[in-house]
Amino acid sequence: MGVSLSSTERTGDARERLLARLLDAFDETLPAPEVSLREIAARTGTSHALLRYHFGSLPGVLAAMLKAQRSRDNEALFEAARQGTFDDLVVAIWRTYTRPEQLSRVRGFFHVVGLAAYSPENFREFIDSLDDLTKSLASLAEREGLDAKDALTLATVTIAAIRGLLLQEVLTPAVHSEDAVALILRMSKGQSVPRPHPGP
Repeated sequence: MGVSLSSTERTGDARERLLARLLDAFDETLPAPEVSLREIAARTGTSHALLRYHFGSLPGVLAAMLKAQRSRDNEALFEAARQGTFDDLVVAIWRTYTRPEQLSRVRGFFHVVGLAAYSPENFREFIDSLDDLTKSLASLAEREGLDAKDALTLATVTIAAIRGLLLQEVLTPAVHSEDAVALILRMSKGQSVPRPHPGP
């Protein structure tokens, strides 16, 4: 006798298949925010009703695609991190997301983050995926001698700085941020970081 799948499992499988079609249709890019669900459906060879059923809206489509694309990126970055250092992973993250072909995804990331800031309950899965790289960096920092709390703090600040620099790249592309990335690396080693003055 065959195994009967629940409707939830079938729905999940259908959503994953549809997401795979979206990723294939758009490759490494994202649909622009002004594109309609009907246009995306036409490019993907599906219906806008199915997209709406599984993802809710265009922002839902963008969030699901971003999460899947970032997950693929992270697999490669995590593999590199196994053999590398904290600094190696910082540089790898920066190089991954500053490639010209990543521009639409970086723009899409900040678009979805902005929407999530207003309605976090609608983007919980996307939000929960945002600390993957932070955890990986924290693990490397621990491996290099920091205690768990300081390692997590360093990783959190580093990822925040990288995202801020990526936003600067989107808004003012003529500004070169390589020097700022070098500063992040120096700060991770305790260099050029203001020290608190001792108390009286």
